[in-house]
Amino acid sequence: MIRAFLRALGPEQAGPVKRSLALTTAVSVLQGVVFALLVPVLTELLREGPRAALGWAAALALVTLVYALLRTLGLFVNFRVGGAISHGLHHRIGEHLVRLPLGWFTGNRVGELNRVVTDGVSRSTNVPVHIYPPLADAVVTPVVAVSVLFVWDWRIALAAAACLPVVWMVFTLSNDAVGRNDAARDAVSDEAASRVLEYARSQPVLRAFGRTEQGGQSLDRALTSEHGAARRLLLRIAPVMLAYSFTVRLTFALIMVCAVVFVLDGGLDPALAVALLVLVARFTHPLATAADQGAALRMATNRLDRINAVLDARPLPEPESPVLPQGAVVEFDDVTFSYDRKKDAPALDGVTLRAEPGTLTALIGPSGSGKTTVARLLARFHDADRGQVRLGGADVRDIGSEELSRHVALVFQDVYLFDATIAENLRLAAPDATGEQLDRAAALSGLDTVLADLPEGWNTRVGEGGTALSGGQKQRVSIARALLKDAPVVVLDEASSALDSENEALVTRTAVELARDRTVLVIAHRLATVAAADRVVFLEAGRVVESGAPDELLERGGRYADFVRTRERARGWRLTASDVTPPPASTATEDHENDPARARPLRRTRPGTSGAPGAVTAHEPS
Repeated sequence: MIRAFLRALGPEQAGPVKRSLALTTAVSVLQGVVFALLVPVLTELLREGPRAALGWAAALALVTLVYALLRTLGLFVNFRVGGAISHGLHHRIGEHLVRLPLGWFTGNRVGELNRVVTDGVSRSTNVPVHIYPPLADAVVTPVVAVSVLFVWDWRIALAAAACLPVVWMVFTLSNDAVGRNDAARDAVSDEAASRVLEYARSQPVLRAFGRTEQGGQSLDRALTSEHGAARRLLLRIAPVMLAYSFTVRLTFALIMVCAVVFVLDGGLDPALAVALLVLVARFTHPLATAADQGAALRMATNRLDRINAVLDARPLPEPESPVLPQGAVVEFDDVTFSYDRKKDAPALDGVTLRAEPGTLTALIGPSGSGKTTVARLLARFHDADRGQVRLGGADVRDIGSEELSRHVALVFQDVYLFDATIAENLRLAAPDATGEQLDRAAALSGLDTVLADLPEGWNTRVGEGGTALSGGQKQRVSIARALLKDAPVVVLDEASSALDSENEALVTRTAVELARDRTVLVIAHRLATVAAADRVVFLEAGRVVESGAPDELLERGGRYADFVRTRERARGWRLTASDVTPPPASTATEDHENDPARARPLRRTRPGTSGAPGAVTAHEPS
C-alpha cells in the first residue's frame, strides 16, 4: 500500500510523506513503551506501596511527556502533509490528463475521473491524517507491548505471541474481503456517477419531449445497482469484521486464563500478574479497532490503484528535439487510424490529402466517414497507426505538442466554455490580447451582434460549460476564440451547425477571408460553405473517394455531385399556403383548439399537385 501511495504522489511529495509516516510509527512505538512502563509501576505499587513505585512513576511521566509532545507534533505534520497531498494529487492528475490522447476519454471515464479526483483524492489525503495513525497504534503498539512481556514473564509473552499470527490471519482475511467487494462497488458507482451527469446534461431534451420520468429510468437503475453493491459490501464484510473482533477478545481471554493458572500454580507473582493483564488489556483495545482501520486503508488502496491507473495511462510521446514546421502546408500521407484496433474498423484507411496555404479545403462526406478524425490527427489528439500527418513538411509527432498547438486553431461542433466572462474565454487563446483585437475577432465571427444584445457585453459570465448562452452564441464565442489565436492553420468542424443562415454566411465569409493567408480546413455539410471552398475532399468509410475543385467534381457526376443534388433538393422544400380561406376571427381558436377533427392538416406535395382547399403544403423543386 505504501508503495502505491508514494507512486501516486510522485517524487516531490514522497519525502515529506515518508517522514510523516516514520514519525507516526515512532509515536506508536513510544506508546508501546508507555504501556510497558505500567507493569513495573503497578507491580511495585501493589507489592510495596506508593514509595517503591516513585522511580518507575517518574520514568513513566517523562516518557509520557515525550510521547505527548511527539504525538502533537505528529498531528501537526500529518495535517500539513495531508493538505499537501490533496494539492499535489489534484495538480499531478490535472497535468497528466492534459497530456493524454483524446481517445482515452471514452465510455464512463467522466464518472470515473469525477470519483478519482473527489473520493479518491479525499481518501488518499486521509491516509496520513486519519487512517495510518490509528492503524499504527493498533499494530505497532501491541507488537512492542508483547516484546516487553518477555522481560517480565516469558510464558505470558509466549502465549500472547502465539495468538498474534491467528489475529493477523483473520485481519488479512477481513481486508481481502473489503478489497474485493469495494472494487466491485467502485465499478457500479462509476456507472451511477456517469448516469447522474448524463441525466443533468440531458434535461433540456428530456423536458422538451416531456420524458423526464422515462429519461430517469437509466439513472434509477444505476442508483439501484449502486445501492445493491453497497449492501452486498456490508453483508459480506460484516461477518469477517465480527470474526476479527471476536478473535481479539478471545485472545485476551486465553491470556487471562494462562495468567490465572500460573498464579494458582505459584509460578507467577499475583501483583505482577495483575500488572501484566492490565498491559494486555491496554493494547487489546487499539488492536480490536485494527480491522476498521485496515478496511479504511484497503479502500484507500483501491482508490490509489485507480489514481495510479490514470497516472499510468500513456501520454503521446514528445520529441527530444522538436522540429519547427516550415510553412503551413497540411499533408496526410497514406494515413490509417483506428480508435480501438481490437474492436473497430479503421476510422481512416489509407487517407492521402494535401491542403495549401491560401486555400480553403472542405472535408465532406456522410457521418462517420472520418472527417473529424482528420482534424483530430492534425491537432495530434491521437497518433496515426500508419502513415504520416505533416505540417509544414514536419511530422506532427516531431513538432511537439506545445509548438503544434501554436500552429493549429480548432473550432469543434461541441463547444465548451469556462465559467468566466466572454472576454476571459476569448483570452484563453491570447492572454495579452488588446481590446481592439477582441473586437476584430468578434466582428469576424458575428460575436459582436451577440455582445450588443447582452447588457454586460464582454463582461457577461457564460456559466459552467456556457449554459448562460444559446448554442449559436457559444459557437460564435468559440469561433472568435480560434480567430484570436491567429494560427497559420485553422480547422472549423461544423462551426456553423448551430447558426442561422445569416450568421452561417458570415462564418463562410470569415473562412474565405482567413484563407487569404492561412491554411483553412472546413468540415461541413452545408452547400454554402462547401461551394466557397477552393478544394473539396469527399470521404466515405474512412477513405478519400473524390478530391478536387467543386466545379470539377460536379462535372464528374460522382459522389460529390450526388451530395450537391441531395442538398439542393432538401434545401428547396418550402411551406406555402394554397387557397387558404381563414375562418372568422371569433371561431379560429375554437376550430383549432376545441374541435381537433376540424383542425386543418399539414401536407407535403410536389409541384404539379394541388393540396386540398385551405391546406398548407410544402413544395419541392423538380
